[in-house]
Amino acid sequence: MLHVVIVKVKLILAAILFFSISLSVHSENIHQKNFLSAEKLLWKTDSSRYKELYKKLHYYPLQPYLDQQRLMSEISLSSVRDIHQFLTKYEGTPMDWPLRKKWLEYLAKRKRQSLFVKFFKPSSNASLNCHYLNFQLALGEPESIVLPQVTKLWKIGKSQKKVCDPLFKKWKKAGYRTQDVIWQRIALAADGGKHSLLPYLTTLLPKKEQYLAQLWLKVRRDPAYARKLSRFPHKSIKETQILTYGLKRLIWRDPARALVTYRKAEKIFPFSEQQKQQITLKFAIALASKNHTKAQYWLEQVDDQHLDGNLIQWRIADILREQNWSKVNLALNNLPTSVQSTLQWKYWYGRSLLLTGKDDEGKLVLTKLANERHYYGFLAASFLEQPFNLQDKPLSFSEEEKSTLLENPAAKRAFEFFHLKRYHQARKEWNYWLSQLDDHQKLMASKIANESQWYDRAIFTLSKVGYLDDVDLRFPLAFDDEINHYANNHKIDPAWAFAITRRESSFMSDAHSSAGAKGLMQVMPNTAKHIKKKKVTEKDLLNAKNNINSGTQYLRRLLDRYKGNSVLATASYNAGPHRVKSWLKGKAKLPADMWIETIPYKETRDYVKSVLAYQQSYRHKAGETHALFDEIIKMEISD
Repeated sequence: MLHVVIVKVKLILAAILFFSISLSVHSENIHQKNFLSAEKLLWKTDSSRYKELYKKLHYYPLQPYLDQQRLMSEISLSSVRDIHQFLTKYEGTPMDWPLRKKWLEYLAKRKRQSLFVKFFKPSSNASLNCHYLNFQLALGEPESIVLPQVTKLWKIGKSQKKVCDPLFKKWKKAGYRTQDVIWQRIALAADGGKHSLLPYLTTLLPKKEQYLAQLWLKVRRDPAYARKLSRFPHKSIKETQILTYGLKRLIWRDPARALVTYRKAEKIFPFSEQQKQQITLKFAIALASKNHTKAQYWLEQVDDQHLDGNLIQWRIADILREQNWSKVNLALNNLPTSVQSTLQWKYWYGRSLLLTGKDDEGKLVLTKLANERHYYGFLAASFLEQPFNLQDKPLSFSEEEKSTLLENPAAKRAFEFFHLKRYHQARKEWNYWLSQLDDHQKLMASKIANESQWYDRAIFTLSKVGYLDDVDLRFPLAFDDEINHYANNHKIDPAWAFAITRRESSFMSDAHSSAGAKGLMQVMPNTAKHIKKKKVTEKDLLNAKNNINSGTQYLRRLLDRYKGNSVLATASYNAGPHRVKSWLKGKAKLPADMWIETIPYKETRDYVKSVLAYQQSYRHKAGETHALFDEIIKMEISD
């Protein structure tokens, strides 16, 4: 009888809970609909319908965005009080800058100097910065305080806004535009800036030096121009600066001629020690990445004080290609202690010990390394034929802790935008919220994001804090239906597809790259067009199903191209088949781990390592017992 009563009570409680959750979700949906409807009426905020909707949104997290948009659309001097109150209340939030910028532009246009200075906040906006300094002068701020700040605005490698011209005239008249400052700007424009600025800057130099700016421009357009040393007639310090720039670029395009040119120039040009080290470092890295016969010589010429991860990588990688294990062992022993302790060099040190007959020492090094959930830890475990260790330590927080943290207004705005699929605005609010939290709270936020299926924020936040031991949070099975479906459809390992997606976008469905790749698997439009045999729109590429379908189909093609070799297919997915082809052409056969270690592009090298490690983690999550890295250590790669 008691059992029946308990069951009935449980059923009643479950019904109440279900009803309350349903009511809450329904309420949220109503607020979202009201908010979206109110946004459409922002152009007529005096209407009774807008006022009715606005009133209903009184406790809705995104209501302040309606206030912001209203103030921006109705901006006027009569709004000073309202704008001041809003910017004071939401200072530093993502709502601040769009309104502040528009308000400052409005005030600048009307030359309301005092108000502008009152509302101004430093930013990267050159126009507003120029207005601010100009208005400060007009309001009586001493030139000795204001004008030195102008130098930083003028001394950039591109043209500035015309609004800055009056300020620059005062600055020039006061004697701040020196020949040294002009030369610095020429160097900035030539080396990475806008070379179209150089003709103007040339006119600012004395006539006898104007050839220098023209020389910069010619070397910028074609570094091979620097090969003819007679084009540098005076062998001066400034000419040497231009030649240094040209040589650092020429080594990548034409190593043989760069080497010959520098050998001649070194005897007759006044290179500083700093310039010599810059050239040596650039030559060393360029030649090593090209597997040049002179690479080791140049790598050894770099001063130890300039040792960094990239240089160390190439010093060791160049020796690895030779497979001279005694030499590898010696080179690794000569590294700084802090470098020797990294997982990367521990692995190769352990391998070098084994391959030079020091089995016990080598096994000891690799055994310790095998406990790490890392590319090199997985390699070590497979090399020793022992199970890998995921080192999984899941985060756990009480519901009360998470609820308290979510009371933050920025958190509410972030998740509300996320539910509305306005991911860009959601991430801005998330980042602002995160800036207010300590590390413990950030970890809690990542847990909340994961539970809300906002996977990319969970992943990035864990990385930001440096907590890497919660495997489920770091490697979620996001979009699992779509990834499993299309991976199986195109006959590739689903764990590989998960790993690629995780590395490409961290499951950010609206991800864009500077190169033009889009979506979860960062598919290039031309790649999708080639696969689908028709033009693919951005909207199509940002659709999760379409993107995963195209990405997994492309992986299948790459796998076929490389006869089932997923390491080469992974490298191609990142760098492109033409580059991988050039890395393979005419090269001797290498074990896969060595080939990966000597990939010329750091980005691709790190990419392949990450994808392999992620793939192993995803295989484990899928319940597979076979270790991927058992295949890697047996694999050899050749043309």
